[in-house]
Amino acid sequence: MTFVPPPGYQPIYNPSIPYIGPILGGLRPEMSIYIQGAVPEGITRFHIDLQCGDFEGADVAFHFNPRFDFWDKVVFNTFREGVWEGEEKIKKMPFKRGEHFEMVIVVNSEGYQVNVNGKEFYFYQHRIPVERVCVLGIGGDVFIQTINVIGTVPYSNMIPGGMSGKRTIVVRGMVPYGAQRFAVNFVVGFSRDIAFHLNPRITEGLVIRNSRIGGMWGQEEIEIGINPFMEGQYFDLSIRCGHRRFKIFVNGQHLCNFFHRFEAFTQVDMLEIEGDVQISYIHF
Repeated sequence: MTFVPPPGYQPIYNPSIPYIGPILGGLRPEMSIYIQGAVPEGITRFHIDLQCGDFEGADVAFHFNPRFDFWDKVVFNTFREGVWEGEEKIKKMPFKRGEHFEMVIVVNSEGYQVNVNGKEFYFYQHRIPVERVCVLGIGGDVFIQTINVIGTVPYSNMIPGGMSGKRTIVVRGMVPYGAQRFAVNFVVGFSRDIAFHLNPRITEGLVIRNSRIGGMWGQEEIEIGINPFMEGQYFDLSIRCGHRRFKIFVNGQHLCNFFHRFEAFTQVDMLEIEGDVQISYIHF
C-alpha cells in the first residue's frame, strides 16, 4: 500500500535516532503528530521534543521523556531560555520493553493530549505558545518506523491511479469528545459525484451510507448491528472496493456493504474527509 499524506507534508520513514526535523508550516491547534515505533528490550529512556528551533539551546515547548528505572515513569517538561522548568511526573508507563507502539500527540488551544496505543495517557498544558513550535526532536533508546504530522480536517486528496476492483483504503483516526458527525467521501473529481458517502453520526448512533449522483442524493442505507464510532475512541476503518460493492470494516470487524450505484466506479479519483474527526493516517 502507498501512504498518502495530507497536502503539504511528507511522512518520515525509519529515521535515524537521534532525529531532528522541521514541522513544515509549524504547529497549530487541531493538528496532531503520529509516531509509530518500538521500544528495545534494553531501554533506559527516550524523549520526544517539540522545539522552537533546530539549534542547540532552542526552547522546548513539550518534552516527553519515558524513563525505565526502579520506578518506571514518564516526565513532561518545558525548556525555556536555557532553563528546565518544573517537571510533571506520571508514575505509570504506557510502553513495554520489546513491543511496538503507536502514539498520537493531539494539539488543541489548551495543550497537548498524549495518546498511546489508542488510550488517553496525559494532557500537558501549554507553557510556550504552540505557534512557536517548528521542529520535532527524538532521541534515546527507541526505534521509529513512521512520523507523520497531520493537518486539520477537512481533508481532500487525489487517489493515485484512481479506484479499482480489489483496492483497499485504510483511514485511522479518533472521534473527539463532543463530536456529532463526520463523513468519508469517495468522489469523482471532474463531476463532483460522490460514489460512496460514509457518514457516522455519533450522537444519533447511526452510520449512514449514500451516494450523490448528478447533484441528487440517493436513498440512505442505515441498518447496522452496532455503531463502532464512539467519542474519545480510536478507529481503524478499511474500505474495500470490489467490482460490485464496497465492503466496510471497522476495527477488524465487518460493518456493512454498499453496492455500487455509480457504475463507473473506476472514475473515483478523490478521497475527502470532513466533520468532527481527527485523522492519524491514510493508506491506499
